[in-house]
Amino acid sequence: GSIINTASFVASMGSATSQIAYTASKGGVLAMSRELGVQFAREGIRVNALSPGPVNTPLLQELFAKDAERAARRMVHIPMGRFADATEIAAAVAFLASDDSSFITASNFLVDGGISAAYVTPLDN
Repeated sequence: GSIINTASFVASMGSATSQIAYTASKGGVLAMSRELGVQFAREGIRVNALSPGPVNTPLLQELFAKDAERAARRMVHIPMGRFADATEIAAAVAFLASDDSSFITASNFLVDGGISAAYVTPLDN
């Protein structure tokens, strides 16, 4: 079997805005997934965390429609230059649930457009 817990990229790198409870809870998801992944591995149960980056959802669209400058400030930090589509996150979940990931357990699968690897800062023009 496969258990996939949803965390967030902020669990690995922190948040640019004050989200202490959210960030701490997602860090807890990572620790729990790691421990359970080890504990149940020999029983054939894989446990992993999925850490998405910002996802283009109706809520995010509504928030940024009100403040285009705020959206631009967020977007510049994502190396791929865009937010994730929900189908991309779903595909990552499908992979972790499939036999193609049969040797992956106690891991954190980052699907964040590279934001956690290289927090991009805009160049001055």
